[in-house]
Amino acid sequence: MSSPASSDAEHEASAAENGTDAPLRERSALGFLRSPAGNATLLGACGAVLMTFGSFGAGSVRRVDPLLEDMYLSWLRFGHGQLLSTIILWVGVLLMIGAWVRVGRAALAGHVTVRDLWTVLPAWTAPLLVATPMFSRDAYSYLAQGALLREGFDPYSVGPVVNPGILLDNVSNVWTTTTTPYGPVHLLLGAGITSITDDNVVTGTWLWRLTMLPGLILMAWGVPKLARRVGGNPTIALWLAVLNPLVLIHLVGGVHNELLMVGLMIAGIVLVLEGRHLGGIALVSMGAAIKATAGLALPFLVWVWMVHERDRALAEGREPAAPVRLFFKAAGLGLVVFGAVFGGTSLLAGVGIGWLTALSGSSKIINWLSLPTMMAHVGTWVTPWRLGSILEVTRMLCAVALVVILVWAWWRFRRTERDAVLGIVVALTAVTLLSPAALPWYYSWPLAVAAAFAMSPRVLMLLVGLSTWLMLVFNPDGSIGMYNIAHVALAVFASIVAARALVTYDPLHLRLRPRPPLSGPVQGDRA
Repeated sequence: MSSPASSDAEHEASAAENGTDAPLRERSALGFLRSPAGNATLLGACGAVLMTFGSFGAGSVRRVDPLLEDMYLSWLRFGHGQLLSTIILWVGVLLMIGAWVRVGRAALAGHVTVRDLWTVLPAWTAPLLVATPMFSRDAYSYLAQGALLREGFDPYSVGPVVNPGILLDNVSNVWTTTTTPYGPVHLLLGAGITSITDDNVVTGTWLWRLTMLPGLILMAWGVPKLARRVGGNPTIALWLAVLNPLVLIHLVGGVHNELLMVGLMIAGIVLVLEGRHLGGIALVSMGAAIKATAGLALPFLVWVWMVHERDRALAEGREPAAPVRLFFKAAGLGLVVFGAVFGGTSLLAGVGIGWLTALSGSSKIINWLSLPTMMAHVGTWVTPWRLGSILEVTRMLCAVALVVILVWAWWRFRRTERDAVLGIVVALTAVTLLSPAALPWYYSWPLAVAAAFAMSPRVLMLLVGLSTWLMLVFNPDGSIGMYNIAHVALAVFASIVAARALVTYDPLHLRLRPRPPLSGPVQGDRA
């Protein structure tokens, strides 16, 4: 999938030696902001501001919002005010998508660096920190789950319904009786936040966002490093995996614990690749103690450790130990670290492993984003069976397929570092597609790792289109838009335009005079 435009690991090394792109590297932040990519940065920041304002009326708002009433803004939540808020929010989303694609086009041409993108990230993220949750009500569930532990309940045994109050009032009805499907670190964070904020929803939501924010920083630090290890383009990787509106709007704006989970997982993978095996496994284990998905990386990191042990022995002129012995050393020590992290945090939280059984709670989600649900819907068109009956069969078949794929991938991708990381991508993708349920932000799991690999512009176009479509198929209040044909059609149109815009300035042919194509890195402040 590699191409000269999409893989600059070798280019950056040679350029550093030859000095060919020194002006680009030494360009000031002011120079970047004056460039086309810098203009896109300002456009994306404007989009984030519009989304934040629109969220107060059209986001996943509280059922009763005294704060807006005190500010005389409660009219934003009803009638024409809500319509205006919805329009403003969607305009903000489209502006950020457009800005993201423009930055990506400049990155493909070599006009921006990783340092430039680190300038973009806070500009696009800061406004979202004060927004009402968007596209999901999960933040309210997090607060209610934390309050359960704070009040002495076991969140793995009971749902938020047993603890009535203002926090319960804002939880989606489908989750009020559902036990917590998250790990002990998530519960400890939730209990700490609700202990500080009591039952204040606004400050509680804000603190949850701040608590998740280190995950974004870890992703911005780790994704470029991971790209350099597996031969990808660090700039493209950072743009695709971190600046992606699917990530920023859903994980930051939507307040999802995936942000911290993925950040810890990426950072842990990087540490293991750099030879700091115990520390890396500890970070990935911490991510799994937030959400179990991160744990999928651990078996593949055992292979990385074994490769390092073998290569070190060969470098020292020694005969490597037998593979079985290397495996038991890496797997055994890794298991000890995982047990210490998970056991220690569970002990602190005062809970057991009941969250494993609570993972089945996601089966309540039914939408077209997961393969078993898609198959079941199609089945209702060609058979007289009801959706529920077919869904049981398709979910069972996909569960069997998932187990087979995970075992196959673990054994298949074991020979090199790059193999192991690719195996993690396969495992995360398989879980996302074949699990009983999926939501748009679940696709940030495999994307964060896959972005590190070298990709052709065609593949990048496909991922841009997919990310855009996933970003647009849910409504700002958290409801599903996938059963509205007009909504889906508009999302498909926008995704096609975004994908084509990655490689052309004018995908709709609206310009009277076409701009010249990008031809390579531009020096100095012209970048």
